[in-house]
Amino acid sequence: MRDTLLIVVYAAVGAAAAGVLGTVALRLLRDRSVTLSLAVVAGVTVAAMLAGTMLVCWAMLLSDHDLWVVTMVCLISAVVSLLVAFVLGRSVVRGSRALAAATRALGDDGTFTPPPSAPTAELAALTRELTETSAKLAASRERERALEESRRELVAWISHDLRTPLAGLQAMTEALEDGVVSDPSVYHARIRAEVERLGEMVSDLFELSRIQAGVLALNTARMSVYDLVGDAIAGAGALARERGVRLVGDGVEPVPVEVDGREMSRVLANLLVNAIHRTPADGTVAVSARREEDSVVVSVTDECGGIPPEDLPRVFDTGWRGTNARTPPAGAGLGLAIVRGIVEAHQGRAAVCNVPGGCRFDIRLPAAA
Repeated sequence: MRDTLLIVVYAAVGAAAAGVLGTVALRLLRDRSVTLSLAVVAGVTVAAMLAGTMLVCWAMLLSDHDLWVVTMVCLISAVVSLLVAFVLGRSVVRGSRALAAATRALGDDGTFTPPPSAPTAELAALTRELTETSAKLAASRERERALEESRRELVAWISHDLRTPLAGLQAMTEALEDGVVSDPSVYHARIRAEVERLGEMVSDLFELSRIQAGVLALNTARMSVYDLVGDAIAGAGALARERGVRLVGDGVEPVPVEVDGREMSRVLANLLVNAIHRTPADGTVAVSARREEDSVVVSVTDECGGIPPEDLPRVFDTGWRGTNARTPPAGAGLGLAIVRGIVEAHQGRAAVCNVPGGCRFDIRLPAAA
């Protein structure tokens, strides 16, 4: 028992000494390449085995011949082990260098091409993470590009839409000042209409800025979709009659929802006004509401003839107005962007799709319990 204990102690002392030296070496080489680190790890493993074995042999007072045999066996095993570790470590180093080169490309041009294979599970996991990160960065750059393009278009369109009524207001006020107007009340009515339209545009910009800043405060309350749709149809009825469009609200179920009534009324009003303006005379705009599992879907269907498929993803973008002329009463292209912002603030989703003869806007909201 005593001999066994001594063997264990001597072997442990030799291995511990090699481990301490290896730890110190790794700390000194922590800023160097992975090749040196792998070499140190392999060397420490072999040195620990060799030191423990030699100490035990020395403590056992082996004969010169036996000590020589043990030493030769240990040295040959150490050399072979180091060579095998070197060969195997080279594949890890190659994989690490290939991954580093691919990562540098990600930083240079934003593209990441993963190496064909990874020598270790850790490098394979890192490659997957970098691939996913590259995809997220590409999507983020695309969103940033689309947002910047949308902002440029919005600035251009707003500038155009502001310049036109302001020029008209200036001309009418100058005519009134010069006294060349036979019936000033007509100009007064036109000025009032232009000022109201400018006020609506500013209100839309303010609402959109609150939505995009994430400071839109919602005062939610439980109410029926039937009442919301009924009020929206009543509010848009005059415009529909003026343009000769039939406005129907068939198929509206009295489903309860938890929403901000004022904001949701604005959503429905924007959708109805948009549909009425783009539906020809004698056309129909239909509103429906139904429950689907845990959601309430409100749909507004018009007869605008449909939206080009390439434009469908941009319908709710800020400033988008399709192929219509960029002049009033087309608006500043903020209505549908406001719709999406308000619906998403209610944890809902806005979507659009083409249907025979027109398109359908769907507003999906969480149903109240």
